[in-house]
Amino acid sequence: MAKDSSFDIVSQVDLQEVDNAYNQATRELAQRYDLKDSGSTLEFDKGTKTLTLTAPSDFVAGQIKDILGSKLVRRDVDLKAVRWGNPEDASGMMVRYQGTIVSGIDDETIKRINKDIKAEKFKAKTQIEGDKIRVSSPSRDTLQDIIAFVKQKDYDVPLQFINYR
Repeated sequence: MAKDSSFDIVSQVDLQEVDNAYNQATRELAQRYDLKDSGSTLEFDKGTKTLTLTAPSDFVAGQIKDILGSKLVRRDVDLKAVRWGNPEDASGMMVRYQGTIVSGIDDETIKRINKDIKAEKFKAKTQIEGDKIRVSSPSRDTLQDIIAFVKQKDYDVPLQFINYR
């Protein structure tokens, strides 16, 4: 019997790349003429994996989110990795947004991915291991088909396919 090939489906975010994108965005925020004196701030806490954006209006906050988003995309961080909360009122007629960096796949999404793979009747075994799914099959072509299938679905989390053996 031939050895099974396998890969893992995970959701990981490189916090150093998020930090680099944050630093670039704050630099641009300080240099742009239309945002320089607006009183807007952008903060990133690596420990809690949260971004805090404070702006004088929703429009300015949207511009800052776009700047940060462009920096994240340039550094290969999926925009689904940042979940922005609802706007909160801050002092001085400002608006505050809290964004959390999502890493790991929650139990409900893991079960949904697993169920979808099994529903397609691929000749493969799936195994849930914590916050990742290991998929194994004797055929590498089947594994490629599973990767293509999962990529076309939208699970609201950034997915990576690692340890392909």
